[in-house]
Amino acid sequence: MGRGQQIILGVTASIAIYKACDIVRRLKEAGFLVTVVMTKEAEELIRPVVFQSLSGQKVYRGLFAEPEAWEIEHISLADKADAILVAPATANIIAKVASGICDDLLTCVISATKAPVFFAPAMNENMYQNRITQENIAKLKSLAYRFIGPKTGRLACGKEGLGCLADTETIIKAIQKNL
Repeated sequence: MGRGQQIILGVTASIAIYKACDIVRRLKEAGFLVTVVMTKEAEELIRPVVFQSLSGQKVYRGLFAEPEAWEIEHISLADKADAILVAPATANIIAKVASGICDDLLTCVISATKAPVFFAPAMNENMYQNRITQENIAKLKSLAYRFIGPKTGRLACGKEGLGCLADTETIIKAIQKNL
């Protein structure tokens, strides 16, 4: 399972970003090819070279990072994906996709793909349970986007609550089961 299938891992600016490193490692162990697309905000938390080292692939970043190639880059990434996994997925990325906003490379890739898209949310419990966030999730689910988690645990704010990124094992099994 996973042998040679291409996963685009979208990485957003959640404190759970460090867990994305383990997700890359585990996806590769399962036989997937992993290409990371980072949001600009995610780069404030972890450097792209970490994901490049773990994935063995170029890390894609800003929409205009390579001006001569941007127009086709998001389409080629979208076309080669067997699945897109956004982990961690912030309330921001969920809202942007639910609203059809394509203002960065990751949202453009998601908008252009025909592959299944999985979101693994990670955020504060209040943000996750916010009515707008829940409406955005419901809307995306109705459009066949898939969600993995979140789980209850210790949040970045120090409180216990719903909003922790699902366990890596849970995420990998969900991808394997659905591909």
